[in-house]
Amino acid sequence: MVVFPRSSARRAFTAVMAVAAAGVMFNVQAQPASTRILVGFPPGGGTDAIARILAERMQAELGAPVVVENKAGAGGQIAAQALKASAADGHTLFLSHDHSITILPMVTKNPGYDSAKDFVPVAGFATFVNAIAVSGGTPVQGYKAYIDWVRQQGGKGSVGIPAPGSVPQFLVQEIAKKNGLDLVAAPYRGSAPMMADMLGNQIAAGVASIPDFIENHKAGKLRVVAVMGSKRQAAMPDVPTFAELGLAGFEEVPFYGVFAPAGTPKAQLDKLAASIQKAIAVPEVKDKLTAMGLSVEFMSSEQLAARERAYAKVWAKIIKDSGFQPQ
Repeated sequence: MVVFPRSSARRAFTAVMAVAAAGVMFNVQAQPASTRILVGFPPGGGTDAIARILAERMQAELGAPVVVENKAGAGGQIAAQALKASAADGHTLFLSHDHSITILPMVTKNPGYDSAKDFVPVAGFATFVNAIAVSGGTPVQGYKAYIDWVRQQGGKGSVGIPAPGSVPQFLVQEIAKKNGLDLVAAPYRGSAPMMADMLGNQIAAGVASIPDFIENHKAGKLRVVAVMGSKRQAAMPDVPTFAELGLAGFEEVPFYGVFAPAGTPKAQLDKLAASIQKAIAVPEVKDKLTAMGLSVEFMSSEQLAARERAYAKVWAKIIKDSGFQPQ
């Protein structure tokens, strides 16, 4: 056995450890950075489910972890503020529908962000419609039957909505006005707790998106009785539109999109947009989203921005005409 002098042994040990440390550092650096997708609503709701479907496939396309992080509260306002505060490196995204991006800034005095200045659209991937549904504990089978039923209750009732100052709230107001009813929009912290109360027959009706309602509608636990939009939905073709029922003005359909902090490099935005486009082209992903009541369609950053502007123009007038004052 050869015995090295103590100083030589120390140098050899140091060299080995340096090589090992370099290897560890190399492995750490070689790991692709993860991407988090912020969702402004609790787990269990439609937006959360959509985000998880998309994130799973984006992860495969990007070759790096993509995780969903729920920052529920204030109709998505908390998640939007978190996006604004995040680094513009393409590793923090916000998956949102129209409410947080378009409606909330119009109905809130100080939302804490400016969508046009603080965010940049990455891509859109679907449109959808809102709907009114009744709980299984009511005898109601259709929209007109619901209106008659409320009249039998003295013309008063509560209708759940996922967030205050939202499209569902203005829809409830229009339904009440059109039919001479005293309907109160009861706000929840997202669709999941609202749905729990509907399934428990704690509230007779609710307005939310088709993705929020569709699973329980198909199971017969609640009944969707009318939908927004200019045409009936493929996922529930027997349900009429509000326009068919005499309530016009709710034909403009909302959208789902992914947003990044302003200043995110274009190359990174393009890479993310490509991963979204590829993800929704996968038949399994498209089928899952379609089954949830979404109309799947890819929108580039520019197309999503244009859709948001058109949607904002329509709803700015509806909100103004309603007399709603920003809170």
